[in-house]
Amino acid sequence: MKLALGPILYYWPRRDVLAFYEAVSASPVDIVYLGEAVCSRRHEVRLADWFDMATVLREAGKEVVLSTQVLIESGADVTVLHKIAANGAFMVEANDMGAVHCLAGKAPFVAGPHLNIYNLPTLQCMAELGVQRWVMPLEMSAADLAVIQAGRPAGLQTEVFAYGRLPLAFSARCFTARHCNLPKDDCQFKCMEHPDGLLMRTQEDEAFLVLNGIQTQSARVHNLLPELPAMQALGVDVARVSPQAQHTVRILELFKGALTGQLDAAMANAELTALMPDQPCNGYWHGQPGLALRRAATPAL
Repeated sequence: MKLALGPILYYWPRRDVLAFYEAVSASPVDIVYLGEAVCSRRHEVRLADWFDMATVLREAGKEVVLSTQVLIESGADVTVLHKIAANGAFMVEANDMGAVHCLAGKAPFVAGPHLNIYNLPTLQCMAELGVQRWVMPLEMSAADLAVIQAGRPAGLQTEVFAYGRLPLAFSARCFTARHCNLPKDDCQFKCMEHPDGLLMRTQEDEAFLVLNGIQTQSARVHNLLPELPAMQALGVDVARVSPQAQHTVRILELFKGALTGQLDAAMANAELTALMPDQPCNGYWHGQPGLALRRAATPAL
């Protein structure tokens, strides 16, 4: 099983992004997804910069995939989408059906987790359009994945979102700006003040959701490191880690160590839990509410 690093979902200063990917280039990750997948107003890193970083990472031995925006809202967004789809050098992760339309029959691509592929007929249709790898929807259980894996089209790879706060919803409204009593078009880029998103709590002071601009995330951190043996048994090809502001490279090392057997899985998971910005969860994988945590044995792989 390979290890992937998803696109940065937050708005970080340019210098932090460049330093982050410099560190990633020396990390044990196999696949790196690059690009702005959340909000087109985030301009610290331009499209040309993503292409430059993609070249550097490829030279470091990484497979690079360019991620498209999930919610296309303007003509400018469409222009960027077409440039990414036509880049000719790197595979593309399609995160909406517009991107699928741009790529279908023209180049192999990755079907992102927000395309809502929940059954075999849909997956087979996507395979006919040129999908090389699909990312399981975040809410899908291991049992449902097993059904799809049993009939998966030949040669199609499966990727699972294995670590990070879950991107639950997208909206044309910017909730971070609204929280600050600002209009979306004059948001003053408040997202940058929250490098892991803006935590929302209930009246009982329990962590509930995280606001990340137009994206809403889970407060708890989805963690499937203890489930890596089960994922391998299901024939999963790639496990994805979603970046966080601190400790991402160490998290990649823990996942890779557990995958290769160089680290005891239970010890790796204990260290991983200490690096999380909030409590862990894995409910969706077990067919339960997403914020639930089902403890499981962590045998060495």
